Amino acid sequence: MPRLGYAQRWAAAAGRWGCGLLALLLLVPGPGGASEITFELPDNAKQCFYEDIAQGTKCTLEFQVITGGHYDVDCRLEDPDGKVLYKEMKKQYDSFTFTASKNGTYKFCFSNEFSTFTHKTVYFDFQVGEDPPLFPSENRVSALTQ
Repeated sequence: MPRLGYAQRWAAAAGRWGCGLLALLLLVPGPGGASEITFELPDNAKQCFYEDIAQGTKCTLEFQVITGGHYDVDCRLEDPDGKVLYKEMKKQYDSFTFTASKNGTYKFCFSNEFSTFTHKTVYFDFQVGEDPPLFPSENRVSALTQ
């Protein structure tokens, strides 16, 4: 599930800064090649994102609509050949994990084309590759303590 507190903080900033600048500022690379973006999706609009992925790489797309209307968008993910890997309509949030079957540019889009007057604020986290271990020097199973 996406980090709701993080997304809500940036959603408030979206109203102050505007969606173009906000989307640019929120491309946050993380460990293993993750990107997190919060952006505004106007009514009757579609926004697509592209990621170059190597064959055999495990990826996860998580998203959540954090403001607007019924808090729903359409989401679609395609491989480099245009084959649809994931397609959901009017979802408030979801998570989809897949392993890239080929090298190339994968495309995922969020659509608000079904809405005639309500814009949405959408948060997504796209993880490419595995997260590194929290404690790489630890090679044993033990209880986690503070």
